[in-house]
Amino acid sequence: MKEIEAKTLSTDVYLSFVASLFGNRGTLWTGVVVHVLWCLLVFHYSGSQFYLLFAGGFASVFAYRMYWFSRFDKVDKTSLTHEQIAAWEQQYVIGAFLAAFLLGVASGYALLVLQNTFVGFTCIAMTLGSMMSVVGRNYGSRIAVDLQTLGCCGPILIACLFTEDLHLALMSLLLIPFGLTTRSMANGVRDFLYENVISSRKMAIIAGRFDIALKTISHGLVMLDGTGKIQVINRRARDLLGLDKKSDLKDRDFAAVLCEDAENVPEPILRQLSRLADGSLERALFTFRDERRLEFSVSSRSDGGVVLIFEDVTARIAAEEKVLHLVQFDALTGLPNRGHFADLAAEKVKGRGGALAALALFDVDGFKHVNDMRGHVVGDRLLAAIAARFSTFKTDNLLAGRLIGDEFVLLLLGSDDNCDLERQVRRIHADIQGDYHVEGLLLTVSMNSGCVMLSSQDFDMETWQIKADLALNHAKSAGHGTLTVFRSEMDAQYIDDQKLRADLRQAIANGALHVVYQPMYRPDGSAIECCEALVRWRHPERGPVGPNVFIPMAEEMGLVSQITHLVVDRACRDCAAWPEPLGVSVNLSIQDLRNDDIVGYVAEALKRHSLDPSRLHLEVTESCFMDEPVAVSAILNRFRKTGVTIAIDDFGTGFSSLSYLDTLPLDVVKIDRAFIRNLGEDQRKLKLLRGIVNLSRELGLKIVVEGVETGDQLGLINRHSFADLVQGFVYSMPVEASRIVELAAEAAPAAKLSAMHRGAKTVENPPFRAAAR
Repeated sequence: MKEIEAKTLSTDVYLSFVASLFGNRGTLWTGVVVHVLWCLLVFHYSGSQFYLLFAGGFASVFAYRMYWFSRFDKVDKTSLTHEQIAAWEQQYVIGAFLAAFLLGVASGYALLVLQNTFVGFTCIAMTLGSMMSVVGRNYGSRIAVDLQTLGCCGPILIACLFTEDLHLALMSLLLIPFGLTTRSMANGVRDFLYENVISSRKMAIIAGRFDIALKTISHGLVMLDGTGKIQVINRRARDLLGLDKKSDLKDRDFAAVLCEDAENVPEPILRQLSRLADGSLERALFTFRDERRLEFSVSSRSDGGVVLIFEDVTARIAAEEKVLHLVQFDALTGLPNRGHFADLAAEKVKGRGGALAALALFDVDGFKHVNDMRGHVVGDRLLAAIAARFSTFKTDNLLAGRLIGDEFVLLLLGSDDNCDLERQVRRIHADIQGDYHVEGLLLTVSMNSGCVMLSSQDFDMETWQIKADLALNHAKSAGHGTLTVFRSEMDAQYIDDQKLRADLRQAIANGALHVVYQPMYRPDGSAIECCEALVRWRHPERGPVGPNVFIPMAEEMGLVSQITHLVVDRACRDCAAWPEPLGVSVNLSIQDLRNDDIVGYVAEALKRHSLDPSRLHLEVTESCFMDEPVAVSAILNRFRKTGVTIAIDDFGTGFSSLSYLDTLPLDVVKIDRAFIRNLGEDQRKLKLLRGIVNLSRELGLKIVVEGVETGDQLGLINRHSFADLVQGFVYSMPVEASRIVELAAEAAPAAKLSAMHRGAKTVENPPFRAAAR
């Protein structure tokens, strides 16, 4: 070991080397006895009393060394510093050097003074023999080896040189390589041991870390040899398998340990674990009696053994099952969602051949009103209650699920009897309706339903749902809890409807819709004050398509605002060509009023065609106010500020109609034709109409009566002064824009004639404009 390395040795390594010097006391006792006896033997042979002194010196040095050995034994080694260890090494070196020096001097004295061949031979033999123990005993201290070698060989070399015997002097020089060899051997032993100490320390650190890792990892680990016996098993493995923590399992057969000591391990799992242990199974997941789930994996070793690694995956699998449940089942109702229902339904009809199956869609009639009137919490609880009632139909031939919103789906398996299967569906449809107790409320629920019944072997969720949807649409049209069974003609109607929708989209894009106008006359027919713009569509193949068909269709397709823009633009253009103050009225839908874009568009149209805003009337229905009361009111107020006239259309057909007359920015009330029909025969209807008219006029509103078709109706309206304007077939059907000027001109002479017959002055009535409120 190099000197610089000795100075930089770590304290614990340095202490281990120094401690090795103070060990093996038996060689010291043997050495002192041999040395004293040798000195006495030489004294007896040569009579030289000098060797008696050597014998006493050896005994004294031995006593000195044993004193320091005993003191070293009593020292707390753990608290020694590097300097203190060096001091102990120094004490040892002093004693060791004294013993070696006495031996060397005794040998040199025999060669130089006694010059006795026998004595000289024994002395040199004793000295060189003692030097052989220097390596084995003193390798731990470089300086101890050096000084002992010098102490033994130095006096002999000097004595041989002073004998003036050339051959003896030359022979003595061989002690130099002998001493160097001894020194080299000691250093080699010391280096070797140092490397082993360092390696042992590293191994101990690695072993400690490995042990900590085995004890602290969340995985269980069992290392088996080629015969299936346990070589290593960590604490986690014992815990997971329910093995005794204190029992020694090393070199025991793993399968036998499981059979004898493991807890909660069923017999089938034991067999599978044995397959894992012999390497015939690479991965497995087991559920134990205490509901724990352990996942095992196996790695093969080069020596034929295996390493089993396993972990408790109970929480992970529970979480995965929960996530899977959330993905597959509806969170609110607990029923399978659409995707999972399709998978379950396909599995349920598999292998049934030509046996019938029914797919039914259920829609809660008027569910939106439940949410609006009772709140979404009550609505959600109602859906959950309906789902719970579906779940009570516990039969193997039935599967229920939730599609979206308030729509439920049901798969019912039947036999070959179509009528019997339909009866079962209708029975379920009847049972699912009725009263529900939700949040202390009694809610009566009716369900509109569409059903399709086909062969199980033809099942396709998407196709069947489309057919059931078609039947459901027919049921919704009827309402009130209707169940409709799909008929083949519905398919053709659906295809026809889709084609009509595509044609409508194209017609709107190409501007193929046109506008006609129905005049609003004064009740006596003396003048036209306004015309209602009505959109019409003449299909190139079907001919005229009624607005009652294509307007709802456009609303569903989200295209009704485009139609409104077209009508507003053409109405403003046509009205600008009519004589003042003749106005035009345009209907707005709820989709137009859901944002304020319509306000900007109307302003642009008025400016583009240079039309006075007071000549434009905008009509809205009561349903618009009910759906979006705040937003609609805000937009109508913006219109009023620009001078546009606001009218409420179809008045009296909705809910809470009278409240709108005062709370909304209205100028005109258009009374629905339902009040005019059979007006002369129904006194209650007559009184109600009189009340609405009087209330409206008290509020400063103008009255327009729609749908006046007969002279009797007109006479009754004039007799009771029910209207400021009349609109209906009694005066004119909807006509083209060019005809309005002619009709207005035709009405003027009639007005003059009527005035002359009454003997009144010809005075023009004030224009029909927005009220100043």
